[in-house]
Amino acid sequence: MQHFDDFLAAAGGQPEPQRLLLVFARAECPPDATAAERAAFERGEGGALAPAVCVDKLPGEIASFAALLEESKAAIPDWRILFVAAMDGRGGHPPNSDEAVQPLQMMVEQVKGGRIARFLAVDRDGRLVELARG
Repeated sequence: MQHFDDFLAAAGGQPEPQRLLLVFARAECPPDATAAERAAFERGEGGALAPAVCVDKLPGEIASFAALLEESKAAIPDWRILFVAAMDGRGGHPPNSDEAVQPLQMMVEQVKGGRIARFLAVDRDGRLVELARG
């Protein structure tokens, strides 16, 4: 998998229906940043990823990454990285939105704490990226 659309196709082809958990994160300059780190942030480099918007969707509710990107511009035009996870359904039924609330909140807390290894990270071009902790 190299692109969000590959993931979307894989999610739609799972034996049990999926519900996708999406956390859009923006870059922020940490309050304890040094002068050099602040200068780098002003140049568009570095910063810390902070969750800004989260949502759950069925794979069928997302036509493509391009459609998701367009939809996201209304809620959070300056997001930098999208974190994605999936929940398995049971008995041929996907999890409902109520069942996604707690896992989505836990996902937001994990992103806040920098514990992101379990999630797919997607850039604004829809490419799956690997984030280095620094």
